[in-house]
Parts: sequence; structure tokens; C-alpha cells
Amino acid sequence: MSIIYLILLLEGGKYDLNSRMVAFEETKEWDKIVKSFEKYDVYYLNGYTMAFQLHSDGVPQLFYFNNTQMRAMNVVMKRDIAEDKHFAGNVKKNTYFDFATPYGYGGFIIEGEITEDNLKCLDEEYTLICKNSGIISEFTRFHPVLKNYEVVEGIYKTLTLGKTITMDLSSIEQIWSNLSHQNRTNIRKAKDLGVNIGWGREPELFEKFREMYNVTMNYDNAKSYYYFKKDFYDSILRNLEDSSLIFYATSEEKIIAVSLVLYTNKQIHLHLCASDREYMHLAPNNLLYYQVACWGCDNGYTSLHMGSGVGGKEDSLYRFKKGFNRKSDTYLIIGEKKFDENKYNILTNYRKQEQDYDEDTSFIPAYRDENGG
Repeated sequence: MSIIYLILLLEGGKYDLNSRMVAFEETKEWDKIVKSFEKYDVYYLNGYTMAFQLHSDGVPQLFYFNNTQMRAMNVVMKRDIAEDKHFAGNVKKNTYFDFATPYGYGGFIIEGEITEDNLKCLDEEYTLICKNSGIISEFTRFHPVLKNYEVVEGIYKTLTLGKTITMDLSSIEQIWSNLSHQNRTNIRKAKDLGVNIGWGREPELFEKFREMYNVTMNYDNAKSYYYFKKDFYDSILRNLEDSSLIFYATSEEKIIAVSLVLYTNKQIHLHLCASDREYMHLAPNNLLYYQVACWGCDNGYTSLHMGSGVGGKEDSLYRFKKGFNRKSDTYLIIGEKKFDENKYNILTNYRKQEQDYDEDTSFIPAYRDENGG
């Protein structure tokens, strides 16, 4: 037994039965709880998290709180700290963990009487359950459209990384009005040059998306994490039957741009996108994303979230997206919560002994890094 493991030993405790963790195997109960919340989104659905479990992001868990006055839920991926390469052999497996928002966005959704006392009760219940389960910390990417960071600022330490772009789908006229002049020109250009838009969810489309997305990741020198295997896409196809579509742009019947679009409960997300760079002069992405927005409007959706620049920066990717809504007022905000600060510091200090550890890291949690998972 290692020294670091001995230092990290936890004590037991009890918690209120009104607060509980729902296991990912409880598929029906999970989605019943999620869909009982007025503002739920696709990122909270059981089928969404299953795909990322296959991607080795951790074990999905749903925390549910109900004290009769206020309800709350949070969806997380539970990660075994012992599986991080920096702690292999030094922390006992299946003993200490941390939470992270599933790829995309999440954080607490709360409804009812949101008072200081009820939020305190939620915080105490959540913290106790997590500490007694060996959870050291949590990293959260709050939902830009729901702006759910606003009600938990006293529970999480939050940081604004930058702006994101969300399209208002209240009408086709509103969509067009919010586009930049250059974007309107490019949309017309794509149409004039014969670019056509289609959508569907046939397995062949998902496979085509996977191929094009991997090529795009190659071009961008992406980290290995961003290469999703076939079983990941099969899971999306199978478990998000009513919440996923592949939209694609074609030129002379050749697919030149694609987007995996996720949607539910009036909200749409451009989840993953790829394009053939040989055809960028046709402006296929401009027309593709515009048509996704129009499809959403026609089908009763109210928002299309496009995301931000890389890491929330106002880079060329952000500027391109901004052309779809110059008035967007959504932000990429992250949060951290330490359930056991003492053990958090022990893990961080252990990492600081490594020569390549960055003392000025802004990564959350500080004892992990982008390449350590």
C-alpha cells in the first residue's frame, strides 16, 4: 500500500435519502428524472452519456436532490483517479474519484423555491454524498444557453473563458436578420454554386461523418481524445434516436461538409463538425449551419448553440461563428468544486514533484492535465 494512498483514507458518513446518485444502468429512471425538469437538454440524457462512457470518459452518474421545496439534478462522469497515468500504482483503484461534465455542457439544473437556505441544503447534501463516495473534486462546463451558473456561484468557483454563439430561432426572418452581411453573401454564394443541404441518420451517414471528422482532426493536429471510434457513433445512432441527425452539404452529389447535430426540448447544438478543405471556396459551412437553423425554426426549436472559439478564445473559429448572430449573449463559463480540499492538495503536491508539472496551470483539477487521463 503506497504512502499517498494511506494519506488519502476517507471516513464514512450518512446522507439524506432525498438526495441520491442514479446509476447509468437505471436508464428509464434516469431519463424520467431528467425529462421532469422544464429546461433539460440533450447533454443530460442517459443515451448521451453512454456514448462517452464508451469513449473512456468515466462512469455516468445522475445526482438528484428533492427537499419538497426545491429540486436539482446534475449529470457527471465519475473518473477513477488511479487510472490517471500520474497516479498509477500510487492510488488504489476504485477508491478515489473526481467528477467532470460530460463532453459538452451541463451543471446543475435547479427549479422550485431557489432560496439561500435551499441552496445551502443542496450544497451540504451533495458535498456529503460526494465525500462519502471518495469524490475529491468536480470540473463543470456550465450550459451557456441555460445560464445555470448564475444560481450556483456560491457553490462553485467559476471562471468565464469567453463568449459563445447562440442563434435565435424564433423566426426565419430573425435568423436572417442576425446574420452578418458577409455571411449572407456567402450563403447566397453557396446556393448559386450548386451546394445542396440534406440530413438523415442512416448508419452510412454516421460512418461518412466519422471518416471526414477524423481527416479534419488530422489536419488540426488534434489530440487523440478527439478521435471517436465507431462504437461511439453507433451509440449515438442507437441511443439518441430522437435527438440526433447528420446534416450534410453536397456539391455534385459529393459530401463536402457535415455536422452531427443534437437536439431536444427546443434546444439544438452543433455538436461536431467537419468539412473537405478542397471545397471551402464554395462556402458549404455557411449554408449548412444556416439550414440547420432554419430546420430548427420550422420544427419548433428556439435556440441553436454553435459553441465558441478554441478554449473560449475569440479566434478565427469564433469570428466565423459570430457571423451567424452578431447579438449573441452567451458565455463559456467553467466551474470547480473541491469536496475534500486536503486530499485535493495532497494530489496536487504529489504532481508538483514532477519536473514537467506546470506550477501556473489553469487546468481543472490542478492534479490532472490534458494528457494525463
